[in-house]
Amino acid sequence: MNVYWTDTAVSHLFGIYGYIAQNSLMYAKRMVDKLTRRSEQISMFPMSGRKVPEYELENIREIIEKPYRIIYRIRKDRVDILAVMHGAQLLPENANFT
Repeated sequence: MNVYWTDTAVSHLFGIYGYIAQNSLMYAKRMVDKLTRRSEQISMFPMSGRKVPEYELENIREIIEKPYRIIYRIRKDRVDILAVMHGAQLLPENANFT
C-alpha cells in the first residue's frame, strides 16, 4: 500500500530535524531517517499500529519510534501519515482525523 506524507507531517519532520540539529546534525538526520523508514512498516502492515487512544477510531493508528508517535490514517487505496509528535505532546481534541 502506498504511503502519503501530509504537509502537516512533513512540517513536523522539519521541526524535529531543526530542534535536534541545534545540538547535533548527525542525530537530527538519524532521527528523521528512523521516522521516515517506519513508513515502510506502515506500507506493508498498516494494521500493525495501535488505535490512537485519544480518538479510538479504527482507521486512525500510530506506531512509536521513541520518543515520537507517527499517527496515520488507513484509507482504501493508501495510508496518510497525519502527524509526527513527541510522545509528551497532547493531541488536539479537534484534530480533523476523520
